[in-house]
Amino acid sequence: MALPGHRHRHRLPPRDRLGDCRPPRTELVAGALKAACRQRRPSCPVIFHSDRGCQYTGQRFASLADEFGVRLSVGCTRQCWDNALAESFFATIKRELLGTSAWPSRAATRTAIFDFLESWYNLHRLHSSLGYRSPADYETALAA
Repeated sequence: MALPGHRHRHRLPPRDRLGDCRPPRTELVAGALKAACRQRRPSCPVIFHSDRGCQYTGQRFASLADEFGVRLSVGCTRQCWDNALAESFFATIKRELLGTSAWPSRAATRTAIFDFLESWYNLHRLHSSLGYRSPADYETALAA
C-alpha cells in the first residue's frame, strides 16, 4: 500500500488511488505520487520521504518527482524511526481493524482496509496531532 499524503493532515486518498496490498512496485508508488500531486496541487515545496526500496530510488520515480517539483528524501537503512508516521499508521490499522477479526481472504482484508480508511479513518477518527480533529475536518478548517 502506498501512502501519499501530508504529514500534518493524515487524510488518505480514495481507494482507487491507494493501490493494492502486494509488495510495492514503481507503478504503484508512481501512481500514488501522481494522484497526491494532482489532488493536492501543492503550492509550497513538497518532500517525499521513503525507505530505500528500489521502487523509490529508481530513475523512473526520480524523473516523475522532478516533473511534479517533489524533492526525494530517503531514510537510513534499518531505521524504523526515520519513517515514524508510516509506522504509526500501519500500527493503527493493525490495532483498530486487523486485530479485531479473522480475515477469510486477501480480498476481504483489502475491502475492510479501504472501508476503514474511507468511512472511519478519514472522516471520523480523531488525531491528537491535528488538535483532536478528523483529517477531513482538519483539511476543511485549513482550506477556510
